[in-house]
Amino acid sequence: MTWFKTCTAFAAAAVLAGCAALEPPRPPAPRAPAFDLIGRVAVTYDGRAFSSGLRWQHLAERDEIWLLTPVGQALAHIVGGADGAIFTGSDRSQYRAGDVGSLTRRALGWELPVERLAWWVRGEVAADGVIGELARDPQGRLIRLRQDGWQITYAYRSPEESGSLPQRLELVRDTHNIRLVIDNWR
Repeated sequence: MTWFKTCTAFAAAAVLAGCAALEPPRPPAPRAPAFDLIGRVAVTYDGRAFSSGLRWQHLAERDEIWLLTPVGQALAHIVGGADGAIFTGSDRSQYRAGDVGSLTRRALGWELPVERLAWWVRGEVAADGVIGELARDPQGRLIRLRQDGWQITYAYRSPEESGSLPQRLELVRDTHNIRLVIDNWR
């Protein structure tokens, strides 16, 4: 009888595994609309600090980010897309990873959550993220958001102008604090 129960258990497991394989694949998460911005970033993490100029070009198929010195020389160039991410330092050293967040964590010691930040920087909630808190000003703009473990605080250039894009964001998660100031949208 034990042999029969064992065979039945294997047969049931095989049927269930076959059913699981028939589940359709999940579609990829939607990407934020395209933009190009110039600004500055200041990061404190694990008792250390980093700051630089920033240029970020976000397109449907990829992100391209330059971290810049005050006179505009590239400290790092980051390119990320569906096939992974590449970080190239000013000394031509390269790092590769599956996404920009894990790449910056490896190369710089702090995470830049680009996939979510592409939504947040526009004053929007990331399309497929888990929302913990959300607060809007009288004009309907986000002023505070907690999503996927990050606490984001917003400031706008014009306090009364509804629909305006954020000028400053502060992202906090664990020991990481990222301040992003946007000087120009293209």
